[in-house]
Amino acid sequence: MGLKTFRPLTPAARFKALPDFKELTKGGNSKPQKSLLETKHKTGGRNNNGRITTRHIGGGHKQKYRIIDFKRKKAGEAAVIGIQYDPNRTCRIALIEYTADKERAYILAPVGLNVGDKVSAGAGVESKVGNALPLAEIPLGLSIHNVELQPGRGGQMARSAGTYVILNNREGDYALLKMPSGEIRRVHVTCKAPSARLAMSTT
Repeated sequence: MGLKTFRPLTPAARFKALPDFKELTKGGNSKPQKSLLETKHKTGGRNNNGRITTRHIGGGHKQKYRIIDFKRKKAGEAAVIGIQYDPNRTCRIALIEYTADKERAYILAPVGLNVGDKVSAGAGVESKVGNALPLAEIPLGLSIHNVELQPGRGGQMARSAGTYVILNNREGDYALLKMPSGEIRRVHVTCKAPSARLAMSTT
């Protein structure tokens, strides 16, 4: 992901840098997959009685929630057919299509994942960018993201843009993960995580 800078015509523009969105897919697969969208309900700061209990909430652009496959339970190879913007999160999302049944799903897009790449999930798959496999099979020292805390529950750690967890070591049935804060956390080796350098950023 690149950044675009501006001519310093004003003090505010001197150090201004914004994403250039060049990594996003153009054309047919640039639009959200309708079958993977949900209506996002906004409260406007009101409680169940309709009274404003939190001030200064409301307005903004209407958003649809993208259903992300955090669990990666489906086996088989899938092709990346699009890298898209998600208004609900800081990282990019990848639209994948499974080769066997043409089913589509959204996953978090790590840096290095491009349109046309093949991804898969499960035990025994190759440890490469975009593939999700158990912590027991990921090489030590690798950066991972979207890590499960409990087997089968889905990724919960390191999901925002630019964040990653380092697989430091394994002790018996547990893997030692170094968090972005420096904390070392023990997670069961059967938990899955996609191997990646870091989540593709929007900032």
